[in-house]
Amino acid sequence: MRSSNPALQDNTFRQKNYALSETESMTVAGVVNKTGILLFCALLTAGWTWIRFYQSHGNVQAVYPWMMIGAIGGLILAITTVFKKTWAPVTAILYALLEGFFIGGISSIFEKQFPGIVIQATALTFGTLFSMLALYQTGIIRATENFKLGVISATGGIFIIYLVTMVLSFFNINVPGIYGNGMIGIGFSLFVVAIAALNFVIDFDFIEKGAAQGAPKYMEWYGAFALMVTLIWLYVEFLRLLSKLRDR
Repeated sequence: MRSSNPALQDNTFRQKNYALSETESMTVAGVVNKTGILLFCALLTAGWTWIRFYQSHGNVQAVYPWMMIGAIGGLILAITTVFKKTWAPVTAILYALLEGFFIGGISSIFEKQFPGIVIQATALTFGTLFSMLALYQTGIIRATENFKLGVISATGGIFIIYLVTMVLSFFNINVPGIYGNGMIGIGFSLFVVAIAALNFVIDFDFIEKGAAQGAPKYMEWYGAFALMVTLIWLYVEFLRLLSKLRDR
C-alpha cells in the first residue's frame, strides 16, 4: 500500500544493505531532531521574507518573486529528493529554506489582510500534528490498509481538483465554489484540512517501520523532509480556511 504523501512510498525503506550498527541506522529520535533543524531553516527564510514585506509597507511585489522562487524551487527539490533519497541530507535543507520564502511571503500577505491569522494557523497546525501523533501512539488511529486506501484516494482527488482549477485559471475560468467563503468553500477547506491531518498517521507509520527495519542513517533526513511536506501543506490549508471564515 502506498503512502498518500508522495515522499513516502511503498519502497521507501525497502533497500538492500541496511546498516546494522545502531549509530549508522535510522532512528525515530533522529527523524525528530532533523525535523527540528528543517523547521528552523524554514523559519529563517520565512522571517526574512516577512520582514521584507513589512519594510516595503505591505508591497506584495517586494516578496512575490521570492514566493515564486520558493514555490517552484521547493517543488523541484521535493521531486529530486523523492527520486534521490541519498541526497536528502542536502536537498531536505535546501527544500526547507526555499519553502520558507514561500510561506513567509504568503503568511505576511494573509496577516496584513487578516491580523492574527498567522498565529492562529500556526497553533492549529502544530496542535493538529501533536494530536495526530498522540492518536497514533495510543493506537486510537491505526494505519490499516483500508485507512491508507481512503486517505490516498482523497488526497489524489484533492490533487486533481487543484490541478484542474489551476489549468482553468490560465483561461480566466474561475471556480468560485471551492475557493469562495460560502458553505461549499468552507466545507471543502475543512475536508482538505482533515485529509492533510490524516496524512500524518501514514507518515508516522512509515517512519516507525523504517527505524524498526534499520534503514540507513540518511533516511532520517528523508523522513524529516516527508513530515515537512505534510506540515507545510496543512499550514497553508489552515490559512485558507481561516481566511474564508474571517471574510464572511
